[in-house]
Amino acid sequence: MNILLSRVAFPLFLCLLGFSALAEPSGNPNILWLSSEDNGPHLGCYGDPVATTPNLDKLAAKGMRYLRASSNAPVCAPARTTIISGIYPPSSGAEHMRSIVPMPAGTKTFPSYLTEVGYRCSNTSKEDYNVQKSPNTWVGKPKGKGFYWEFQQPTENQEKPFFAVYNYTICHESQIRNKIADKDRIHDAKKVHVPAYHPDTPEVRKDWAQYHDRITMMDAMVGKALGGLERSGKAEDTIIFYWGDHGSGMPRSKRWPYNSGLHVPLIAYFPPKWQHLAPKEYKANGTSDRMVGFIDFAPTMLSLAGVKPKNWMQGHAFAGEFEVESPDYSFGFRGRMDERVDMVRSVMDQRYVYLRQYHPHRPYGQYIGYMFITPTTKVWHEKFHAGELNDAQSHFWREKPAEELYDLKTDPDEVNNLVDSAEHQAVLERMRAAHRTHSLAIRDVGFLPESEIHARSVGSTPFDMGQDPEKYNFEGVFAAAERATQTGKNAAKPAELVALLGSEDSAVRYWGATGLLIQKKAGVDAARTALLQSLNDPAGAVAAVAAEALGRFGSESERDQALDTLLRLANQEKGDVFNAILAANAIDYMDENARSRLADIEALPRKKPNRPNLRGEQYVGAVLSKALKDLK
Repeated sequence: MNILLSRVAFPLFLCLLGFSALAEPSGNPNILWLSSEDNGPHLGCYGDPVATTPNLDKLAAKGMRYLRASSNAPVCAPARTTIISGIYPPSSGAEHMRSIVPMPAGTKTFPSYLTEVGYRCSNTSKEDYNVQKSPNTWVGKPKGKGFYWEFQQPTENQEKPFFAVYNYTICHESQIRNKIADKDRIHDAKKVHVPAYHPDTPEVRKDWAQYHDRITMMDAMVGKALGGLERSGKAEDTIIFYWGDHGSGMPRSKRWPYNSGLHVPLIAYFPPKWQHLAPKEYKANGTSDRMVGFIDFAPTMLSLAGVKPKNWMQGHAFAGEFEVESPDYSFGFRGRMDERVDMVRSVMDQRYVYLRQYHPHRPYGQYIGYMFITPTTKVWHEKFHAGELNDAQSHFWREKPAEELYDLKTDPDEVNNLVDSAEHQAVLERMRAAHRTHSLAIRDVGFLPESEIHARSVGSTPFDMGQDPEKYNFEGVFAAAERATQTGKNAAKPAELVALLGSEDSAVRYWGATGLLIQKKAGVDAARTALLQSLNDPAGAVAAVAAEALGRFGSESERDQALDTLLRLANQEKGDVFNAILAANAIDYMDENARSRLADIEALPRKKPNRPNLRGEQYVGAVLSKALKDLK
C-alpha cells in the first residue's frame, strides 16, 4: 500500500466499520513555526550534556527529532531565502549575503500559495530574504504579548487556519558577546565542549558558555509560546515545527558550510487529529535520520495544506499528502559573506561532509568586521599569529585546499581532511559526482561573478537567465572553474589558464584569471602578457582579478598598472558595486604593495545610496577602511 493510499483509504475503511472518530478531519491544520537564530542542535533532547532546554526537550518527547536536518546555508539571509523561495539561492542568484533578486517569473514565495487556500500567514520578526517578497506573503504580525491567534481580524476570519512564524533572536551571534550579569549566568565555562578547531582559552570557554546561556533563554521563550497555544484552545489543531536557522554563531560554525555551520535542530509535533499528515516514520519521542534541508520546507508546507508542491521547487515534501522519499544528500553553499568574496559548495550524507573550495587562495578566516567583534575570533586570530596553535586550530587562518572530506562518525569536529586518504577515494569520488550532478541540475549561477549574475539577467531574473543556455553556458563555465581552482599536484598548467583567458565567455575568462592568481608568482611569471591585456577586459571582474595577481606578484611597473585598474573599479560611484567590492578586496590583499597609492585609496567614495541588487550595506567602505587601517 503506498503512503497516499494508506492515508486516505485506511481511515475511510475504519469509518465504514463504525470508527467515525478516526476519519480524517475536514479543512486544513494550523501550522506554527518556532525558529531561533544562530544555534545548532545544542539541546538536551539532542544529547548535549551541558544544555538546559526543558521546553524544547518536552516538545521533542511528544514529537519527533530530525537528526540530519540542514540549513543549506550557514548564515541567516541565504538560509532564510532558501526557506521562503523553495529554490536554492545558487540557482536563483540569491546566495550572496544581503543581496536582492526577483523571484523567477511565474513563481511566488510559498506563504502566498497558503494564502490562496485560506491561510492567514503571519511572521513576528526577521525576514532577511535575498529575494523580493511576493504579495500576500504575510498579512501582519500577531498582536500583544505572549501568544495570541486573533490577530485583531474580523470575526468571520477567525475560522481560517493560520500559518504563523515566531522567531527568537536572543541566541543570535551578537548576543554571545553582549554582557550578561554574573547573577544571570547559567552554564559553567569549565564544563562546555571546546571543539578541536578552537583554542581552549578562558575567552573561548566564556563565549561557548554564554552561547548555551542564550539557548536556555530562548527555550524559556518557546515555553511561553507553547503555553499560550495551549491556553488559546488551538493546540490540538496545530502542527508545530521548531528549528534553528543555521549552526552556532561561533566562528567557523556560522558562515561556513561544514556540518558545524549547517546542522540544525528540527523538531516536529503532529497532534493526534493531524497525524495522518505526519511523515511516514513519525512516532512520539522518535527520531528520523531523513536528509531534510531548508530547501524542503516550502514544498512540505504546501503538502500539509493539500497543495501539490510546484514543479519548480527544488526540494522534497517530507510530510503531508505529497510526501516523497528522502534524498541521499543535503547540499550547502557559501557565497560573498558581507564584504568578503568567496565561493564554497558542500555535500553531506549520513556520515560524510565534502567541501569544494573555489577560492582556495583566500584563508577561511577572511577579515569580516562583524565576525571579529566576537572575543573568540580575536583571541583565536592573535594566538595564530603568535604561533601558539596546533595544526587543527591553525587551519582556519590558512589558505584553503581545493577539496575537503570529513567523516562525522570518527571526526565530528571536522579537522581531519581525508581527501588524500587511499581508503576514502571511492567516497570522495561519490561526493564529487553528487556535487557535479546537483550543480548541473540547479544550473548554479554562482559560478558567475556577482556583477555578471545581474548584468546577464537584465530584463529577466537570475534564475531564468541561468536556465537559458544562450545567456549562460553552465557546462563551459563550470568546467573552467573546476580546472582553474585545483591546487597542488592537480593544479592546471599555466598554458591552460591562459587559454581560458582567451575565451569569448567573460565568466570563463574570470576563472582563468582566478587560476593564475591562485598560482601566485608562478602564475604571473607564466602569463604576464595575458594578464596585462586583461587589465582592460570589458568585464570588470576579470580585470579586477588580473590586477590583483599583477599587483601582488608582478613587477613594480606592473603593480602600478594594476593599481590604476583597481582604483578605477573600486570607485562605486562610477561603476558596478559588485566589481567595486571585488576591487576593494584586491587592494586590501595587496598589503604594502598598495602603499604608494594611499592618498588615492583614501579618496575613494565609501558610501553609495540606493545600490541596485544590494540591501544597503556599505561593503566597499568596510574593506577600504580595513585596508587603510593596515597601511597606516
